[in-house]
Amino acid sequence: MERLPTPPRKQAQAQTHTVPPGTYSATATVDEQGLVTGWSEGAVRLLGYQPSEVVGRRASRLLADDPGQVASGAWREAAARGQWGGTVALRHRDGHRIEREVLAHRHASDEARGSEWLIVSAVTGPWHADSGRGLGEWAFDRAPCVMAVFDRDLRLVRASAALERALSVTEETVRGLRLPEIAPYPPSHEAETRMRSILEGGEPQDVPLRLDPVRPERSWQARLEPLKDTAGQVRAVCLTAHPHPAQELNRRRMQLLSDAGTNIGTTADAHRTAQELADIAVPRLADVCTVDLLDAPRYGKPPSAWSDIGLALSRAAVQSVPDEHAPPRPAGRARRCPAWSPAARCLVKGESGLYSGDEDALVRWAREDPEVAWIRGCRTHSLMVVPIRAAGTLFGVALFGRHRQSDPFDADDLWLAGQLAAKAATSIHSTRRPKREHTTTMALQRSLLPQTLPEQGAMDIATRYLPSVSQAGVGGDWFDVIPLSGSRVALVVGDVVGHGMRASATMGRVRTAVRTLADVDLPPDELLSHLDDLVIHLSAEEAGADNAAETAGGVGTTCLYAVYDPVSRHCSLARAGHPPPAVVTPGGAVRFLDVPPGPPLGLGGLPFEVFDTELPEGSLIALYTNGLLEPRDHDIDDALDTMFAALVRPATSLDAICDRVLAAMLTHRPDDDIALLIARTQALDADSVATWELPFDPATVANARQKATDQLTAWHLDEAAFITELVVSELVTNAIRYGRPPIQLRLIHDNNTLTCEVFDSSDTAPHMRRARTFDEGGRGLLLVGQLSQRWGTRHASAGKTVWAEQFLGEG
Repeated sequence: MERLPTPPRKQAQAQTHTVPPGTYSATATVDEQGLVTGWSEGAVRLLGYQPSEVVGRRASRLLADDPGQVASGAWREAAARGQWGGTVALRHRDGHRIEREVLAHRHASDEARGSEWLIVSAVTGPWHADSGRGLGEWAFDRAPCVMAVFDRDLRLVRASAALERALSVTEETVRGLRLPEIAPYPPSHEAETRMRSILEGGEPQDVPLRLDPVRPERSWQARLEPLKDTAGQVRAVCLTAHPHPAQELNRRRMQLLSDAGTNIGTTADAHRTAQELADIAVPRLADVCTVDLLDAPRYGKPPSAWSDIGLALSRAAVQSVPDEHAPPRPAGRARRCPAWSPAARCLVKGESGLYSGDEDALVRWAREDPEVAWIRGCRTHSLMVVPIRAAGTLFGVALFGRHRQSDPFDADDLWLAGQLAAKAATSIHSTRRPKREHTTTMALQRSLLPQTLPEQGAMDIATRYLPSVSQAGVGGDWFDVIPLSGSRVALVVGDVVGHGMRASATMGRVRTAVRTLADVDLPPDELLSHLDDLVIHLSAEEAGADNAAETAGGVGTTCLYAVYDPVSRHCSLARAGHPPPAVVTPGGAVRFLDVPPGPPLGLGGLPFEVFDTELPEGSLIALYTNGLLEPRDHDIDDALDTMFAALVRPATSLDAICDRVLAAMLTHRPDDDIALLIARTQALDADSVATWELPFDPATVANARQKATDQLTAWHLDEAAFITELVVSELVTNAIRYGRPPIQLRLIHDNNTLTCEVFDSSDTAPHMRRARTFDEGGRGLLLVGQLSQRWGTRHASAGKTVWAEQFLGEG
């Protein structure tokens, strides 16, 4: 294990660089492998190490606490957010412990390869008396907005709560730092130069600033002001920052769009929708808004005659700020809109228009059409004319005017008005289009089925889904593939009783429940028992007044759930009233697996039984719904013989087998839905799995880390050694501290995934908790969660396994 040199204190002092007295910052740069790449004179003074003793070595060796509990957690958070701040305990060269507030930033390296580095800054040294809390309170009380106060050394003495939120760190973390150390972005250096000129007697200045570590596109407008004492001497610089005006305007526009999404189209009434459009636009976008609807929707391209005879419109909605010349409330009668008017042009062309108040066409229209006389009466200086159109259908036109707001509408306002009108049009269109139950149900059914199969190495899988063509509509058949821990995979096929929207919705609820229960890693029989309870509860909720409890909530749903382990080639299955799966061995033998037939879901009171079997590598397993076997012109025995023959014949791919099975079994369009899933088993080589029995002794933790590191070297995965050591250390430590013997450590290398598993005989499940600052423990599982892509616990009949997975990337 690499260690930093620790010579006697006298020698260390003799080699220390000279740092000017007073306040200073200790900075270090660390690459993504955890190696120190830069070491400042302030860092020399803080910890006593010369650059030659630190650079190129692991930064975790500078920590006073276990690096597995501190360093990697901070590193992980910094890498994810681009910034991290908090208290860190450091070890001085002479051995004594130092606690410091540390701020870490992701920083672009100067190397040609452009790799990301982390800059860590720690405040050390005494402060001047005039830069303490007293000055910070004095200045802060006089500031009217979000602000920060810097002393004559340009170090922070006070930050407002709003500034803490912008920086995502606390005031304690950044107090005593310079602005470029708090926000290490180019604008900060320019701002600090301006602050120094203010200290020397310069005038207040405005500068751009970047404060948000997560959103670099968000800029701030900052004002730098001198803070003087009663003698007129500048004692500090006050920085006040506001979001950039253009960005604030964009934020308000996006908020308006968001509100429109929930407030426009709340009913099936077109006139109510028009009024909701006008209400949302005034006063946030316009001072006046009117909505006129056509006498009947116009589909497709407008006829040329429209431009000659004008259009028949009726006022549907009005909203305005208080004004004596505001447009009257809708009268409900239709009127002819002149063909030359801006509204008619808008509808004929299908395009929005932007007008100033003095344009001839607008002045003439306001003079001749009483319904738009408000344009002249309100002294409107800017007007937008926007079509209400959706799916190639015109419903009307909306006018947006300004006379109170001094700024004229611009292109962005025109786009925003178009979005609001489109929302209203979409809502009106949806209330008028005919209902197509079968199409809607089909879309729902397909959206609830897996769109793509997840990546996993346990099985090669192909699937098919065929909807029925019966008058009853689409049913509730489904399938799913769920990756589990330890490189295992779960296969699911099910069939909800009934057809139509209700069956599809129930299928979605049951499928979601299966995925949730699978994430808990329950055995197949226990999973079906919990699913049975869920369906009983759903049926009780949905039975209602129609007393259809026998089909409500999925009662009678069938399901087959199987879990395959490529390490042991072991397969566990359970079924609830579902047809048994068929298996084809590599030698060509085909048979049904003798899985005990449990009752359909929702009946309750009867147990489910699990069936265990070993499947040789290359075995074929077929899961399907009963629509595949329902005969119309042959009996069930002939159907089974046909399916077996189609499965056993060699094919170039699993997709070809799926197509061959369907072609052989179906002589007509199916009367019931069909879901088909065919999988070929894979097996992990013994070289991809390493297992060790560990003594129940705290001293074995170091040995476990070494075994894991050696195995990763054998697998050529040295880049994963650092994280794996930490994960192994935490899981083995927890097993010894809270579990019972025996303890087993297992590593699985499957394609691009590395899994670490620790088994012990205790049934107590670990829980992640939030440790307080001075707690000596409680951070282990938090660290595991930060370092791994996912982690969890699975229980066996005796004992449990805690596992964590790392994604190794392509390679």
